[in-house]
Amino acid sequence: MSLEESIEKIVRSHGAEFYDTETVRENDQTIYRVYITKEGGVDLDTCAEISNDISPLLDVHPPVSGNYFLEVSSPGIERTLKKPRHFKSAVGERVKLKIAGGEKTRGVLEAADEEGITLRTKEGEERYDYPRILKARTYFDWSKQK
Repeated sequence: MSLEESIEKIVRSHGAEFYDTETVRENDQTIYRVYITKEGGVDLDTCAEISNDISPLLDVHPPVSGNYFLEVSSPGIERTLKKPRHFKSAVGERVKLKIAGGEKTRGVLEAADEEGITLRTKEGEERYDYPRILKARTYFDWSKQK
């Protein structure tokens, strides 16, 4: 069982879904982030419980070399989309894409399957296969909030 599979098993035991992991450097510190989602939203208690259960696993199977901090959180309202399951869970949301060749586009994610996505833009519906998508993120239109 891989480290991610072990983490996913722990996350599911708390009634949440494993979303992704990332390792970042902030303020000269390494942070290993575990992103989770949960119906109705992710709360601080769930994050703390999952962190407490994942920590012993990472003591035995460190995700990075050297010192790091473990952080368990929601991927947020504006989140990175990498895997087909990320795109599938974001159907109906606004997304921004950077496409191979330098093109950037945005629109509403209409559909996602194992091969790619359908995006509704101002020009109409466009299909993108995953290998063409260099970066993808959901975004929130803050200008429409009062």
